[in-house]
Amino acid sequence: MDDTRTRIIRAAMAAVRRYGLEGVRIQNVSEFAGITPGAIYRHFESKEQLLTECFTFVDKQAAEIFEHLKWDPLVMLTDPMEAVKELWLPYFRFWIAHPDETVFYHRFRDSAIFPQYGKGRDVSYFGTFSGMVRAFMKTFPRLKQIDQTLLWLHILTSTVMYAKYVVEGVLPNSRQTEDTVFQLLSTGLSGYLKPDGGKTGGRDAESREAG
Repeated sequence: MDDTRTRIIRAAMAAVRRYGLEGVRIQNVSEFAGITPGAIYRHFESKEQLLTECFTFVDKQAAEIFEHLKWDPLVMLTDPMEAVKELWLPYFRFWIAHPDETVFYHRFRDSAIFPQYGKGRDVSYFGTFSGMVRAFMKTFPRLKQIDQTLLWLHILTSTVMYAKYVVEGVLPNSRQTEDTVFQLLSTGLSGYLKPDGGKTGGRDAESREAG
């Protein structure tokens, strides 16, 4: 993506953060980008196209987190919840570090534009993350009992929502916030993070044997 296009996209997200998704205008974006409205229309046909490309831009950034993540699958057996946290924490911190993206993403997913956009949405760039999810499903078949759409929406929506509260100053940006949000998100998952036969991960098994 060329520099001007990226500049416009970042300006659009900053403008949405200030004016809202419905209230933002191309003129607002041009002011944030420091270019004329006409220059924006040379790259994007409409405000709606610009907003959908903003979403794709952020989506790909979020997916890239998992491309560079050093993650040990063996932790799934020794400490399943820690394995989940190793994947979730960099994702949560990404949103905290990108305030404009977080507010925009939250608003766009809640908008009237998203349902239609979502039908044809390309999520192939989440390939690495999907592979990690498949590893969890293989190790913990009970996870398949959960409606997968519901599970992903719970994790995604809650993560972005709490991150939005942090960037807006409602919640402190602290380790305590991270730990508390993770506990809220993961409550109920522990019952599904058990291999076949109902045996839990290594630490639980060792505790029973020691008892």
